[in-house]
Amino acid sequence: MTDDRKDPNPQSATRRRHAGIAAFLVGLVLSLAFFAFFPGLPHVIDWGAILVSLAVGGLARWGCQSWITRTAHQHTNR
Repeated sequence: MTDDRKDPNPQSATRRRHAGIAAFLVGLVLSLAFFAFFPGLPHVIDWGAILVSLAVGGLARWGCQSWITRTAHQHTNR
């Protein structure tokens, strides 16, 4: 009972995957940099900061991929 949807344009799937990876890495690095260099924080990267950075990276990846998907659907519906 799975819904196997194949993308008619495999190049867009590759673009979406690469953009998701880049967004994850940018979110991860920026949030780690925030915990490392923001004034007033203890300037220590602990497990909590790592977990939060992974969550921010995942959220950035999800947001980027949904944005790309939404804009692709808007362009195909025109």
